[in-house]
Amino acid sequence: MSQQRPQQKDAYTLILDAIDGGMFKPGDRLVESDLADRFGVSRTPIREALQRLETQSLLARDGRSLIVASLDHNQLSELYAVRSELEGLAARLAARHATPEEVRVLQLMVKEDMDLVGDANALARANRRFHKMIHLASHNRYLVQQLDLVHRSMALLATTSLAAEGRGEMALSEHGAIVDAIENRDEDGAYAALKTHISQAFETRLKLSADS
Repeated sequence: MSQQRPQQKDAYTLILDAIDGGMFKPGDRLVESDLADRFGVSRTPIREALQRLETQSLLARDGRSLIVASLDHNQLSELYAVRSELEGLAARLAARHATPEEVRVLQLMVKEDMDLVGDANALARANRRFHKMIHLASHNRYLVQQLDLVHRSMALLATTSLAAEGRGEMALSEHGAIVDAIENRDEDGAYAALKTHISQAFETRLKLSADS
């Protein structure tokens, strides 16, 4: 029997991952031919991916060019308002439905992520993994889909709030409180703990924006 080749990422995912990873930042111009060369794919799927990203408001028009979109203050407030409610719901459902294995993985993440304090980029990646695990532990596919859309828009933020002094330790403490509530099947507590976590992240981001 022949071995299956690992599935290759499509052009859309490649560009989205590049934005999420900071390769392309808000305001950067994306050129179809350059992207095709960079990722080793033909221009047709690149063109289709760019159109899809523009439809999702992750890219914006600057004359005839497409650039990575940026979020103004009102858009940022709207994004965090939606994120807070959806993340809170995910935590509530995780407290109801998470398996013992999922709870143990969340506990391990909090413990291991302590070693990343001081490395904002590594901590930001770990933070995304942690939140994704809670989304999955909600066992609600429609909620996971909506949160995926929200987190795609989060990729438009050029910096992470975890870069602020002391925020890393505080965020991990908040993660611990969320996991404790999920483990104890405290649905209201998990909802409140995650909403508080998002509120603190938003407040930190606003302070960073005011200082820049």
